[in-house]
Amino acid sequence: MEIQKAETQKTQMQTAEMQKMEIQALSRTYQVKRIKAPDLPAAFALCSGNPQYYRHCPPFVSLESIQEDMDALPPGKEMIDKYYLGFWDADRLIAVMDLILAYPDKQTAFIGFFMTESAIQGKGIGSAIIEDACSYIKLHFSNIRLGYVKENMQSKNFWEKNGFLPTGAMSKTESYEIVVMEKALS
Repeated sequence: MEIQKAETQKTQMQTAEMQKMEIQALSRTYQVKRIKAPDLPAAFALCSGNPQYYRHCPPFVSLESIQEDMDALPPGKEMIDKYYLGFWDADRLIAVMDLILAYPDKQTAFIGFFMTESAIQGKGIGSAIIEDACSYIKLHFSNIRLGYVKENMQSKNFWEKNGFLPTGAMSKTESYEIVVMEKALS
């Protein structure tokens, strides 16, 4: 009982510490802010400009699906642990990231979704965003984990280029298989 109580207090302290997370520190170049209802059209425009992603991970994006993603949580997590973020270059949304803290364990941050505007792909901007985000996240966590759809070679190559390695874990949905990847932050 005492061990469980101590673990609960430790987790609460970590959550309180992360509540202080300065989301702007996730990028040295772009303005970072939570995506809110007024930003949905910009997020929709960015996502709908990436049809290849949705060929591998249907259905195609809609305003409703973005709102659902903004509200979706894995088991055992609360909204306080979730950051559905936009990376802005002045007034232009160039990337979206769904970041969940302390998932699947207290030493790991989880990227549930990351997409850049199609016009900037292949220019190193997405990799720079991930590098900056990892630099800040490592102040609080030991690892970053994510999943990509097995058939999406563009995603696989991007994440491997950015130092993520397959964990050997896989999960299945009705439509596709997800390869779990992780990067140690040291």
